[in-house]
Amino acid sequence: MSQWVSLFKKEMLEMARNFKWIWVPITFILLGVMDPLTTFYMPQILDAAGGLPEGTVIEIPTPAPVDVLMMSLSQFSTIGVLLIILTSMGAVAGERKSGVAELILVKPVSYGSFITTKWAAMLCLLWVSFLAGYLASWYYISVLFEQIPIVEVFISFAIYGIWLSFVLSVTIFFSSLFKSPGAAGAASLAFVIILSLVSGTLAHIFEWSPAQLMGYAEGVLRTGTLQDHSVSSIVFSVACCIVILMGSTYVFKKKELAS
Repeated sequence: MSQWVSLFKKEMLEMARNFKWIWVPITFILLGVMDPLTTFYMPQILDAAGGLPEGTVIEIPTPAPVDVLMMSLSQFSTIGVLLIILTSMGAVAGERKSGVAELILVKPVSYGSFITTKWAAMLCLLWVSFLAGYLASWYYISVLFEQIPIVEVFISFAIYGIWLSFVLSVTIFFSSLFKSPGAAGAASLAFVIILSLVSGTLAHIFEWSPAQLMGYAEGVLRTGTLQDHSVSSIVFSVACCIVILMGSTYVFKKKELAS
Protein backbone atom coordinates (compact mmCIF):
# COMPACT_ATOMS: atom_id res chain seq x y z
CA MET A 1 0.00 0.00 0.00
CA SER A 2 2.85 2.39 0.82
CA GLN A 3 4.29 1.69 -2.63
CA TRP A 4 1.00 2.63 -4.27
CA VAL A 5 0.77 5.86 -2.26
CA SER A 6 4.34 6.79 -3.22
CA LEU A 7 3.59 6.26 -6.91
CA PHE A 8 0.36 8.23 -6.59
CA LYS A 9 2.21 11.16 -4.98
CA LYS A 10 4.74 11.01 -7.82
CA GLU A 11 1.97 11.30 -10.41
CA MET A 12 0.33 14.19 -8.57
CA LEU A 13 3.66 16.01 -8.27
CA GLU A 14 4.41 15.46 -11.94
CA MET A 15 1.06 16.95 -12.95
CA ALA A 16 1.78 19.94 -10.71
CA ARG A 17 5.17 20.43 -12.36
CA ASN A 18 3.50 20.29 -15.78
CA PHE A 19 1.00 22.92 -14.55
CA LYS A 20 -1.93 20.59 -15.29
CA TRP A 21 -3.44 21.53 -11.94
CA ILE A 22 -3.65 25.10 -13.24
CA TRP A 23 -4.54 25.06 -16.92
CA VAL A 24 -6.92 22.08 -16.97
CA PRO A 25 -9.29 23.48 -14.27
CA ILE A 26 -9.08 26.94 -15.86
CA THR A 27 -10.04 25.46 -19.23
CA PHE A 28 -13.03 23.68 -17.71
CA ILE A 29 -14.09 26.89 -15.95
CA LEU A 30 -13.92 28.80 -19.25
CA LEU A 31 -16.00 26.09 -20.93
CA GLY A 32 -18.53 26.32 -18.11
CA VAL A 33 -19.00 30.10 -18.13
CA MET A 34 -18.83 30.61 -21.88
CA ASP A 35 -22.42 29.67 -22.74
CA PRO A 36 -24.17 31.47 -19.83
CA LEU A 37 -22.31 34.69 -20.62
CA THR A 38 -22.71 34.57 -24.40
CA THR A 39 -26.38 33.58 -24.16
CA PHE A 40 -27.23 36.40 -21.75
CA TYR A 41 -25.25 39.09 -23.57
CA MET A 42 -26.02 37.93 -27.12
CA PRO A 43 -28.18 41.01 -28.01
CA GLN A 44 -25.39 43.34 -26.89
CA ILE A 45 -22.82 41.25 -28.78
CA LEU A 46 -24.85 41.41 -31.99
CA ASP A 47 -25.44 45.12 -31.53
CA ALA A 48 -21.75 45.80 -30.95
CA ALA A 49 -20.80 43.71 -33.98
CA GLY A 50 -22.79 46.06 -36.22
CA GLY A 51 -23.88 45.30 -39.74
CA LEU A 52 -27.60 45.37 -38.88
CA PRO A 53 -30.07 47.83 -40.47
CA GLU A 54 -30.68 50.99 -38.47
CA GLY A 55 -33.59 50.66 -36.07
CA THR A 56 -33.37 46.88 -35.91
CA VAL A 57 -34.70 45.54 -32.61
CA ILE A 58 -33.08 42.35 -31.42
CA GLU A 59 -35.41 40.18 -29.40
CA ILE A 60 -34.04 36.82 -28.33
CA PRO A 61 -36.24 34.66 -26.07
CA THR A 62 -34.71 34.05 -22.67
CA PRO A 63 -33.77 30.36 -22.48
CA ALA A 64 -34.60 28.22 -19.47
CA PRO A 65 -31.75 27.86 -16.94
CA VAL A 66 -31.61 24.11 -17.52
CA ASP A 67 -31.17 24.69 -21.26
CA VAL A 68 -28.21 26.96 -20.59
CA LEU A 69 -26.64 24.40 -18.25
CA MET A 70 -27.12 21.74 -20.92
CA MET A 71 -25.21 23.99 -23.31
CA SER A 72 -22.31 23.90 -20.85
CA LEU A 73 -22.59 20.11 -20.62
CA SER A 74 -22.40 19.99 -24.41
CA GLN A 75 -19.12 21.89 -24.20
CA PHE A 76 -17.83 19.35 -21.68
CA SER A 77 -18.95 16.48 -23.91
CA THR A 78 -17.00 17.82 -26.91
CA ILE A 79 -14.06 20.03 -25.97
CA GLY A 80 -13.95 18.61 -22.44
CA VAL A 81 -13.76 15.00 -23.66
CA LEU A 82 -11.09 15.97 -26.18
CA LEU A 83 -9.13 17.67 -23.40
CA ILE A 84 -9.33 14.55 -21.22
CA ILE A 85 -8.00 12.41 -24.06
CA LEU A 86 -5.18 14.82 -24.89
CA THR A 87 -4.02 15.12 -21.28
CA SER A 88 -4.10 11.37 -20.56
CA MET A 89 -3.16 9.70 -23.85
CA GLY A 90 0.54 9.84 -22.95
CA ALA A 91 0.13 8.72 -19.35
CA VAL A 92 1.45 5.23 -20.12
CA ALA A 93 2.45 5.40 -23.77
CA GLY A 94 4.63 8.45 -23.22
CA GLU A 95 6.62 6.79 -20.43
CA ARG A 96 6.97 3.59 -22.42
CA LYS A 97 8.28 5.54 -25.40
CA SER A 98 10.75 7.54 -23.31
CA GLY A 99 11.91 4.52 -21.32
CA VAL A 100 10.75 5.90 -17.96
CA ALA A 101 8.37 2.96 -17.49
CA GLU A 102 11.24 0.49 -17.71
CA LEU A 103 13.22 2.41 -15.10
CA ILE A 104 10.27 2.37 -12.69
CA LEU A 105 9.39 -1.28 -13.28
CA VAL A 106 12.99 -2.33 -12.63
CA LYS A 107 12.18 -1.63 -8.99
CA PRO A 108 9.74 -3.96 -7.20
CA VAL A 109 6.74 -2.11 -8.63
CA SER A 110 3.69 -4.08 -9.75
CA TYR A 111 2.13 -3.45 -13.13
CA GLY A 112 -1.23 -2.93 -11.46
CA SER A 113 0.13 -0.18 -9.22
CA PHE A 114 1.80 1.49 -12.19
CA ILE A 115 -1.47 1.68 -14.13
CA THR A 116 -3.90 2.40 -11.30
CA THR A 117 -1.86 5.25 -9.79
CA LYS A 118 -1.81 7.02 -13.15
CA TRP A 119 -5.54 6.47 -13.55
CA ALA A 120 -6.29 7.65 -9.98
CA ALA A 121 -4.17 10.79 -10.32
CA MET A 122 -5.80 11.72 -13.64
CA LEU A 123 -9.20 10.94 -12.15
CA CYS A 124 -8.59 13.43 -9.31
CA LEU A 125 -7.60 16.08 -11.84
CA LEU A 126 -10.66 15.29 -13.95
CA TRP A 127 -13.21 15.49 -11.13
CA VAL A 128 -11.73 18.66 -9.62
CA SER A 129 -11.64 20.37 -13.02
CA PHE A 130 -15.14 19.25 -13.96
CA LEU A 131 -16.50 20.35 -10.58
CA ALA A 132 -14.91 23.77 -10.97
CA GLY A 133 -16.33 24.21 -14.46
CA TYR A 134 -19.79 22.89 -13.57
CA LEU A 135 -20.12 25.06 -10.46
CA ALA A 136 -18.90 28.10 -12.41
CA SER A 137 -21.61 27.49 -14.99
CA TRP A 138 -24.27 27.01 -12.29
CA TYR A 139 -23.17 30.20 -10.49
CA TYR A 140 -23.42 32.40 -13.58
CA ILE A 141 -26.74 30.84 -14.55
CA SER A 142 -28.05 31.60 -11.04
CA VAL A 143 -26.88 35.23 -11.31
CA LEU A 144 -27.93 35.93 -14.91
CA PHE A 145 -31.02 33.72 -15.23
CA GLU A 146 -32.64 31.68 -12.45
CA GLN A 147 -31.23 29.36 -9.83
CA ILE A 148 -31.25 25.62 -10.40
CA PRO A 149 -31.62 23.52 -7.22
CA ILE A 150 -28.12 22.63 -6.05
CA VAL A 151 -29.11 19.04 -5.17
CA GLU A 152 -30.16 18.35 -8.76
CA VAL A 153 -26.98 20.03 -9.99
CA PHE A 154 -24.77 17.76 -7.89
CA ILE A 155 -26.70 14.62 -8.89
CA SER A 156 -26.34 15.48 -12.57
CA PHE A 157 -22.68 16.33 -11.94
CA ALA A 158 -22.05 12.89 -10.43
CA ILE A 159 -23.85 11.10 -13.27
CA TYR A 160 -22.01 12.92 -16.02
CA GLY A 161 -18.72 12.66 -14.14
CA ILE A 162 -18.99 8.88 -14.43
CA TRP A 163 -19.14 9.23 -18.23
CA LEU A 164 -15.99 11.37 -18.19
CA SER A 165 -14.34 8.78 -15.93
CA PHE A 166 -15.25 6.11 -18.48
CA VAL A 167 -13.60 8.18 -21.23
CA LEU A 168 -10.48 8.49 -19.07
CA SER A 169 -10.41 4.72 -18.44
CA VAL A 170 -10.69 4.02 -22.18
CA THR A 171 -7.82 6.42 -22.89
CA ILE A 172 -5.62 4.76 -20.25
CA PHE A 173 -6.37 1.40 -21.87
CA PHE A 174 -5.28 2.53 -25.33
CA SER A 175 -2.30 4.32 -23.81
CA SER A 176 -1.29 0.94 -22.35
CA LEU A 177 -1.92 -0.79 -25.67
CA PHE A 178 0.03 1.55 -27.94
CA LYS A 179 3.52 2.94 -27.55
CA SER A 180 2.65 6.14 -29.38
CA PRO A 181 0.56 8.74 -27.48
CA GLY A 182 -0.88 9.94 -30.79
CA ALA A 183 -2.14 6.47 -31.69
CA ALA A 184 -3.61 6.08 -28.20
CA GLY A 185 -5.40 9.41 -28.47
CA ALA A 186 -6.75 8.70 -31.95
CA ALA A 187 -8.01 5.26 -30.94
CA SER A 188 -9.64 6.65 -27.79
CA LEU A 189 -11.38 9.44 -29.68
CA ALA A 190 -12.59 7.05 -32.38
CA PHE A 191 -13.94 4.63 -29.75
CA VAL A 192 -15.81 7.40 -27.90
CA ILE A 193 -17.30 8.81 -31.12
CA ILE A 194 -18.44 5.39 -32.35
CA LEU A 195 -19.93 4.49 -28.96
CA SER A 196 -21.78 7.82 -28.80
CA LEU A 197 -23.14 7.47 -32.34
CA VAL A 198 -24.28 3.88 -31.84
CA SER A 199 -25.81 4.63 -28.44
CA GLY A 200 -27.60 7.69 -29.79
CA THR A 201 -28.92 5.95 -32.90
CA LEU A 202 -30.02 2.79 -31.06
CA ALA A 203 -30.95 4.45 -27.78
CA HIS A 204 -33.86 2.04 -27.19
CA ILE A 205 -31.42 -0.88 -27.28
CA PHE A 206 -28.37 0.61 -25.56
CA GLU A 207 -30.23 2.22 -22.66
CA TRP A 208 -27.48 0.99 -20.30
CA SER A 209 -24.64 2.42 -22.39
CA PRO A 210 -22.21 4.83 -20.67
CA ALA A 211 -22.80 7.25 -23.53
CA GLN A 212 -26.42 7.65 -22.34
CA LEU A 213 -25.31 9.23 -19.06
CA MET A 214 -25.50 12.77 -20.44
CA GLY A 215 -29.17 12.21 -21.24
CA TYR A 216 -29.78 10.85 -17.75
CA ALA A 217 -28.00 13.87 -16.25
CA GLU A 218 -30.29 16.14 -18.27
CA GLY A 219 -33.32 14.16 -17.08
CA VAL A 220 -32.41 14.84 -13.44
CA LEU A 221 -32.11 18.56 -14.15
CA ARG A 222 -35.47 18.72 -15.93
CA THR A 223 -37.56 16.42 -13.73
CA GLY A 224 -35.67 16.31 -10.44
CA THR A 225 -35.71 12.48 -10.43
CA LEU A 226 -33.60 9.67 -11.83
CA GLN A 227 -34.77 8.39 -15.20
CA ASP A 228 -35.52 4.79 -16.09
CA HIS A 229 -32.37 2.72 -16.73
CA SER A 230 -30.14 5.46 -15.32
CA VAL A 231 -29.06 3.29 -12.37
CA SER A 232 -28.27 0.35 -14.65
CA SER A 233 -26.23 2.65 -16.89
CA ILE A 234 -24.32 4.00 -13.88
CA VAL A 235 -23.59 0.52 -12.50
CA PHE A 236 -22.57 -0.77 -15.93
CA SER A 237 -20.29 2.22 -16.51
CA VAL A 238 -18.52 1.78 -13.16
CA ALA A 239 -18.13 -1.95 -13.86
CA CYS A 240 -16.70 -1.12 -17.28
CA CYS A 241 -14.13 1.21 -15.71
CA ILE A 242 -12.98 -1.60 -13.40
CA VAL A 243 -12.79 -4.14 -16.22
CA ILE A 244 -10.97 -1.69 -18.48
CA LEU A 245 -8.40 -0.99 -15.77
CA MET A 246 -7.83 -4.72 -15.34
CA GLY A 247 -7.49 -5.05 -19.10
CA SER A 248 -5.05 -2.13 -19.17
CA THR A 249 -2.85 -3.83 -16.59
CA TYR A 250 -2.94 -7.13 -18.49
CA VAL A 251 -2.15 -5.53 -21.85
CA PHE A 252 0.61 -3.37 -20.40
CA LYS A 253 2.22 -6.37 -18.69
CA LYS A 254 2.13 -8.43 -21.90
CA LYS A 255 3.63 -5.57 -23.91
CA GLU A 256 6.43 -4.99 -21.41
CA LEU A 257 7.30 -8.66 -21.07
CA ALA A 258 7.34 -9.06 -24.85
CA SER A 259 9.66 -6.10 -25.39
